[in-house]
Amino acid sequence: MADEKERKTPLLDELEKGRWPSFVTDLKKIAERKPMVKDLLGQLELSYKEKKGHWKHGGLVGVRGYGGGVIGRYSDLPEQFPDVKMFHTTRVNQPSGWFYTTKALRELCDIWDKYGSGLTNVHGSTGDFVFLGSNTDVLESIFTDLSKAGWDLGGSGSDVRTPSCCNGPARCELACYDTLDMTYDLTTTYQDELHRPAFVYKWKFKMAGCPNDCVASIARSDLAVIGTWRDNIRIDQAAVKEYLDNGLDITSDVVLKCPNQCIRLEGNELSIKNEDCVKCMHCLNVMSKALRPGEDKGATILIGGKAPIMEGALLSSVLVPFMKMEKPYTEFKELIESIWEFWDEYGVARERIGECIQRVGLGNFVEAIGLEPIPQMVSQPRDNPYIFYEEYFEEGDEEE
Repeated sequence: MADEKERKTPLLDELEKGRWPSFVTDLKKIAERKPMVKDLLGQLELSYKEKKGHWKHGGLVGVRGYGGGVIGRYSDLPEQFPDVKMFHTTRVNQPSGWFYTTKALRELCDIWDKYGSGLTNVHGSTGDFVFLGSNTDVLESIFTDLSKAGWDLGGSGSDVRTPSCCNGPARCELACYDTLDMTYDLTTTYQDELHRPAFVYKWKFKMAGCPNDCVASIARSDLAVIGTWRDNIRIDQAAVKEYLDNGLDITSDVVLKCPNQCIRLEGNELSIKNEDCVKCMHCLNVMSKALRPGEDKGATILIGGKAPIMEGALLSSVLVPFMKMEKPYTEFKELIESIWEFWDEYGVARERIGECIQRVGLGNFVEAIGLEPIPQMVSQPRDNPYIFYEEYFEEGDEEE
């Protein structure tokens, strides 16, 4: 272990001087009983001093039978900080919507305190309950104790990452489908794809119950399922009048802020030209007592979102404007599997599905998975006039 002089942390100490609680203070408390965290503080202080990270990816490390769930991490200064020579991350598959009992949280923390650093990340951007910092020799024991308690590992590597969702109908009146049930269903259906990496790169599902997209699925998932409706927004005119009587300036705060200007207020009556509505959710959020999603509910399926790792950030594009989301989700699963078949055939190593579609062309992708091209798939008009279609050449051949 590094000596006391090496573990002095003047730069980290500065982070304890602000108004807000500091992670440094928490690390110091844990370090009193966890030698691994003492060396973690020392290495972090050195990183602040040198403006350089000292972690290196550990490649493949895991438990018997699972290729995913554990992320290998190693220090590149093992002689100076031997207790963080290995600092693996374990992902635990979270319950749908992140609903825990206090008993479940204590159960997880007891397991982690027994084998690891005691540090957690609740929750990572993927969604899992994350255990930060353990050695290779305890990974099997961690997995065994988690399994006995009814928990499972999440996804990591080139596989299906742990599906995640918003609270959906459990807490939100705007939810257009049961995000919790769908997330659980996908998690159990695709266990093999989640635990045994066989894809060219990672694949993320995220389920949002309405277009507010509280899990940011449009930016953070390869396949986003965003709840929507295809009939008219329901209006309670009595509640509209109540808002007016209570002083809400509906004209300024709602009507004029509609991006498509499809809302009108005449006296105490509100009307919406629903065919022009783009589901921005502003009016429903401001007037939640008066406005509700329509009754013909389902979801829009979008594809290709990702963070800027390889080819830059991408926002998802519409693939299917509306699909009913009802058990057993057969139509949705058939779509998924046709996409995976295409990706397996044409994707290259470390290429997300959005990047693959950009490379091969949206038209080729849509044709290969058996969908009909529709206007909603077009994010912007093409700027290249020299694009020809098979039908064009066929007609030309006939004329000749």
